[in-house]
Amino acid sequence: MDETDGSSGAAQGAQPETAGEPEPDEKPGFFGRIIGALSPTEDIAAPPLNGRAASAASLPGMINLRRMRVEDVAIPTAEIVAVPSSVTLEDLVQTFRESGMTRIPVYEGTLDTPLGFIHLKDLALGHGFSCDDDIRFDLVSMLRPLLFVPPSMPIGVLLAKMQAERRHMALVIDEYGGVDGLLTIEDLIEQVVGEIEDEHDTGDDQTWIREKPGCYVAQAITPLDEFEAEIGRSLTDHDDVDEEEIDTLGGLVFMLSGRVPARGEVIVHPDGPEFEVIEADPRRIKRLRVRLPGSTA
Repeated sequence: MDETDGSSGAAQGAQPETAGEPEPDEKPGFFGRIIGALSPTEDIAAPPLNGRAASAASLPGMINLRRMRVEDVAIPTAEIVAVPSSVTLEDLVQTFRESGMTRIPVYEGTLDTPLGFIHLKDLALGHGFSCDDDIRFDLVSMLRPLLFVPPSMPIGVLLAKMQAERRHMALVIDEYGGVDGLLTIEDLIEQVVGEIEDEHDTGDDQTWIREKPGCYVAQAITPLDEFEAEIGRSLTDHDDVDEEEIDTLGGLVFMLSGRVPARGEVIVHPDGPEFEVIEADPRRIKRLRVRLPGSTA
């Protein structure tokens, strides 16, 4: 997605203010008119599914604009691709290449002190991708402002605000002022029209492979219910596992171990399956090898 030009980034160290609903005298945009057309009687809460709010797994549709909240859609903090303000031009270009993103948040010190975001178009037009030109690299001058929103905001309100303020990226801020997630305008529109894929999307969203019978290599973000369907057994049907608190394989292993296990560590499920941590950092698990009972080590 392309970003419409906006003003330069917010001043360093300024306390972000969470966004509210548009002022009464603001002219509503396209999405604002759609949201207003939805009658209150349509705002019916869906029943819980598997112990979770149905909004987290609801089908695309206009009703989601009122029913779903920012916290239902946001990318978790651990999955946000961001760079520090001290990043070099070469490292920034490499981050764009590896992530495939067109917008990357920039922070000072930690992600809880965001300064704005850098757009790939601004970097390309100003510096190209050779990383050896004579133009002085000034990241701060290229920053664009971020929108800061609370987790409880309806996504329809945020969508209308993004359109009105011409912003395509927002950070979710918790009650303590810390960053709790990230959204783009595409994430919100997908809740209405379904998945949007561009030319760079491969269409292969499989997050695990079977190495051999009874042995899998899976990403930590693999949805737990999908993996359970693949192996034909439940991994949450045990007293030591609270299925209402976890959605992914990584979350299951974290709950079983009570911490972030180190690379090479093996966590044993009470019912027999073994989870070997293939890749991890101090903050999160990334990849796992899952061995089911009876498989060869």
